[in-house]
Amino acid sequence: MLLDLRTIYFIVAVSCFVLGILQLAAYATGRFERWPLWWGLSNLFVGVGSFLVALRNLVPYAVSVDGGNIVTIIGYMLMFFAVRTFSGRVFDQRIFWLAIVLVSVPVVLIVSDPAAVSARLLYVSVICCLCDLAVAREAISIVRREKLYSAGLLVGLYVCTAMIFAVRSMLAATGEIGGPDPFGGSVVHSWMAVSAVAFIMLRSMAMVLMAAERSRNQLTELAHHDPLTGALNRGGLAQHLPALASQPISLLIIDIDHFKQLNDRHGHAAGDDILRLFASISKGVMRSSDLLARQGGDEFLAVLKNISQEDAMAIAERIRLDFAAAAMQRPDLAVFPTLSIGVATRRGGGDFERLLHKADEALYRSKREGRNRVEAFWENQQAA
Repeated sequence: MLLDLRTIYFIVAVSCFVLGILQLAAYATGRFERWPLWWGLSNLFVGVGSFLVALRNLVPYAVSVDGGNIVTIIGYMLMFFAVRTFSGRVFDQRIFWLAIVLVSVPVVLIVSDPAAVSARLLYVSVICCLCDLAVAREAISIVRREKLYSAGLLVGLYVCTAMIFAVRSMLAATGEIGGPDPFGGSVVHSWMAVSAVAFIMLRSMAMVLMAAERSRNQLTELAHHDPLTGALNRGGLAQHLPALASQPISLLIIDIDHFKQLNDRHGHAAGDDILRLFASISKGVMRSSDLLARQGGDEFLAVLKNISQEDAMAIAERIRLDFAAAAMQRPDLAVFPTLSIGVATRRGGGDFERLLHKADEALYRSKREGRNRVEAFWENQQAA
């Protein structure tokens, strides 16, 4: 045994204090949401709990053991609260604090006998194991929802610490650790405590990586999407074009009719509402694999993958009709916008710019024929 267990507890306490202060300082910068606050408080509570437990036989038992274990439990439950806050999921704080009270009461009422060290270790280890599994489960939901791959690292770390607490629980249940003097005993117990220091550091690093990855993803989202409508911008669409090079696609060029008159009559705020309305309706009609991009002003592109020209025209017609119906529900408008849509299809790979030119020809035909209609470019037709 390289270090005695009491010394290891002091090392855990100091490590947690340092991490907690750093995380609270990060929260104080105002650059983050509330999760660093809860994570920092979590580390401070675990640090205080470890420090109090390390003072066993040096201060009153109620302070060192009862107080230390209760504060440690609060710290571990705050870790779950921090990760849940990071994921943006609503959690009733009243229920959370009630749970802390209910979980903490048995430490004093059930296992308050100083000789019942093994029973206390068993109870606290089970609670910490369950908290770690709850954090791992929350991190899995972050991986699935946000595709944050660093959250997968957090899952692995918390599964490892949950396994350590599970082993600790089994050793306590069999009486292999504990006894009247918990600091006098097991080499296994000491090595588990040493590993806790490493995992505490790694888990904090994983949270920082998750925050950095989320920020990068958000910046990428902003760089590739139109902030008003949420559709792709030109740069965002260009990112998808290499993957579309060999696919059959149909392209819709969509222009909102009378948009300038609407802006002149009702102002740009009304125009922005119409743009958002169009994007919402289009995304509702299109499939999840299709792409919607704003080319600029009131012109949009819709890229429909693996679809015939007839089906693409049916989708375009549905977008046109749904948009017209929604616009008519706006009694405040004196100018009612409609859609002119040009459709072109390629059956295999090919030049996207050539397809864009064909769809543009179809769009102008729609405009010449009186607007508020869908026109397609057919390979055997001559441009009118």
